[in-house]
Amino acid sequence: MKEILIVEDDTTLNKMLSNILAVEGYNVTSAYTVKEVQYCFRSNAFQLVILDINLPDGSGFDVCKEIRKKSQTAVIFLTANDLEQDMIKGYEVGAADYITKPFPNQILRLKVKAILDILERTETGPPHKVYDDGHLKIDFSSIQAYLNGKEIVFSPLEYRMLQIFIQNKGILLTRQKLLEHLWDSQENYVDEHTLTATVSRVRGKIEQDGSKYIQTVYGMGYMFTGGGMK
Repeated sequence: MKEILIVEDDTTLNKMLSNILAVEGYNVTSAYTVKEVQYCFRSNAFQLVILDINLPDGSGFDVCKEIRKKSQTAVIFLTANDLEQDMIKGYEVGAADYITKPFPNQILRLKVKAILDILERTETGPPHKVYDDGHLKIDFSSIQAYLNGKEIVFSPLEYRMLQIFIQNKGILLTRQKLLEHLWDSQENYVDEHTLTATVSRVRGKIEQDGSKYIQTVYGMGYMFTGGGMK
């Protein structure tokens, strides 16, 4: 059973979220503060955290950073902040997705299912189990990645995107095709902004020191060229 941690200081909303996801068959734990999150992670392993940004004793952004440093747990931010810069910051610290309050319950269900599906497919390992060009190394079996020997932490969605790019090296992937690969055909929620932000985050992590891996074909999509240093 998938383990989900809900971090929301509004007790009514926290309980409502817990009930919605429990009905879907998930094992749900509730936390209301940063301190409680730390305790929960000491005693349990979670596949997904639904995380409010504004907590009584700290920032959800900082909590997300710590989670992503220490685990492959996916994070969905749940917040009333709908400013674009807040969303971008959420993605930059490693969030897999973003839900803005108020929201339809079905959006919550679909986004949770989509992220957990991506995580499960990543854990099973793609046909290309290891990509290594001498600069960038990604081991999809162990879920580890390194750039010039330095470890990189990717979110489940980022690993899935890299898997798709590597399997289609040298092939132009339209934005629609990428979305179909990422979210498959199970009627999962599709978000263009999430796609753009994820490509940007992946580039920021692997295209350093002159490296070029992902080519933008303007008006069409993206192509993984690989090859490391240019």
